[in-house]
Amino acid sequence: MTNFEITSLDFTSTEVKLGAAGDRRFSDWPVVYLLDGPVGSSKVPSASRRKRAGEAAERDVYVGESLNVAARMRQHFESAAKEHLTGLRVIVDETFNKSVCLDLESFLIRMLAGDGAYQVLNRNDGIVDANYFDRDRYRESFEDVFDRLRADGVFTRSLPEIENSDLFKLSPFKALTPDQTIAVEGVLEGLFEDLNRSQRSTTVVQGDPGTGKTVVAIYLLKLIADIRGSAALDEPDDDTLFSSFFTERHRELLQGFKIGIVVPQQSLRASIKQVFRKTPGLHPDMVMTAFDVGASDEEFDLLVVDEAHRLNRRANQPSAAQNKQFREITTNLFGADDKSKTQLDWIIAKSAHQIFLLDAGQSVRPADVPAEHLHQLVARAQSADRYAGLASQMRVRAGSGYVDYVRNILGNQVEIELAPDFGEYDLRLFDDLAEMREEIRKRDAEFGLARMVAGYAWEWKTKNDKDAYDIVIDDVSMRWNGTQTDWIASPKALEEVGSIHTVQGYDLNYAGVIIGPDLRYDAETNRIVFHRESYFDKKGKENNPALGLTYSDDDLLRYVTNIYTVLLTRGIRGTYVYVSDPPLRTHLRRAMSSGGGLLRPDEIRKTR
Repeated sequence: MTNFEITSLDFTSTEVKLGAAGDRRFSDWPVVYLLDGPVGSSKVPSASRRKRAGEAAERDVYVGESLNVAARMRQHFESAAKEHLTGLRVIVDETFNKSVCLDLESFLIRMLAGDGAYQVLNRNDGIVDANYFDRDRYRESFEDVFDRLRADGVFTRSLPEIENSDLFKLSPFKALTPDQTIAVEGVLEGLFEDLNRSQRSTTVVQGDPGTGKTVVAIYLLKLIADIRGSAALDEPDDDTLFSSFFTERHRELLQGFKIGIVVPQQSLRASIKQVFRKTPGLHPDMVMTAFDVGASDEEFDLLVVDEAHRLNRRANQPSAAQNKQFREITTNLFGADDKSKTQLDWIIAKSAHQIFLLDAGQSVRPADVPAEHLHQLVARAQSADRYAGLASQMRVRAGSGYVDYVRNILGNQVEIELAPDFGEYDLRLFDDLAEMREEIRKRDAEFGLARMVAGYAWEWKTKNDKDAYDIVIDDVSMRWNGTQTDWIASPKALEEVGSIHTVQGYDLNYAGVIIGPDLRYDAETNRIVFHRESYFDKKGKENNPALGLTYSDDDLLRYVTNIYTVLLTRGIRGTYVYVSDPPLRTHLRRAMSSGGGLLRPDEIRKTR
């Protein structure tokens, strides 16, 4: 095991000189250091304003590594961006080398950003995730460093609490997968090429559930903000992934650049705003709806659209005011109320450059932009060499074949010749809902973030009667999610059931999925079918008189199976399944068994 020391000093030249005089490692040894102090940016709300708003007081922190920390501090003393910092902690160990320090630096940046007590001042030019000798042993010692810093008041939450938080999962300080790195690099290269040419552009990043599209979106925005805000004399760190983008020319191209991110889902939008509120260079006002963009008096240089498949076409909106606004925006942008125009068209009309992150297989309502429009968007981006695909599965620890497997067994394609290897992934089919709920509670006590979720196959009675129950199956009575925003982290979440609109875009450690009677199995046709009378999402099944569209059961089957695909791909460590329709339960057990022998009546696989 390593034997590290943490030396705490005032961030002054006198203290640093004394520290260097007393320890040669201050001038000739690889170390990691933290600088902290009060919030110094004028763009950040003052402590008094945060107090009035009910937010916790924050501090700024900067994490670095150096072979000569004394000399590095002299450079920081000359930085206007760090002149308000007051404290220095130096982490040193006789066994440290450059690779270990880079890894520990990355670890601390990620954890500090996820904890939320500090604003991390580091640039986002690429978290290093390189392999090196004995990395696993060193990473075990990082937890000891974390515990020591937490005891010293640097961290306010435990490691599991941080890793389960939205701030951590949506933080821009991520170690990217190889295909995410390629996507970010390709998108930036294309953007700067188009900016140099004064040429408009549309870029698409496409990926299945769990491939990290939202991570890429937030990462890109932070990286662009850091390139724009970097000083001309800043020397990029050659060890980082994207240091080559920090050039004077790129800074010039980004000056006065108006940027926004469009997030259609209410809950995810609120979570991203929280992240932006705590991230220097970003601001919660950058996070918008398509209506915000369409109604804005300003034009945007760049709009990033996360979950672009959830943008709307012309359809009956949730309120009369939004119906009116849809008509007004379309008329203002295109000169007439062209009903063929969608929010996708709004985004393109209002911005010089767009980056759409999408997966057509996650469209869950008929009002969503039609799949053919998304396919055309992808084709145009590919022909212009402005397309990136994400394949690596970041969420589900069942391998890259899991998402296709789920889509196949829900899509009436049960003949699977070669079963994927799901490794240690905990996939179970339950005959007893009470048993599944109890197992979810056990997993939550063990890992946190274990939740029950379901298709919209039960009426939402508790919207009007808080004493009622929504989902009643045998002797189990449950209620739908009591809040629309940040439900997963809400106090009552473990006792409630989340709908698609509260979990799409989020991670869970374990998902207990109830497949309701809206999906059934027809033995005569040997097909999974949609049961309209058991589907209670009014916006999910209503026809579209504005466009003269009527939706058949087969049309709606696609959206409902998309919903269950999303629900079945939320669990990082495992997915538990209860099927309401007995024939469908039997069918899925048979289909799942033929697809890997995972689920049989007499053998429930219990690996974690």
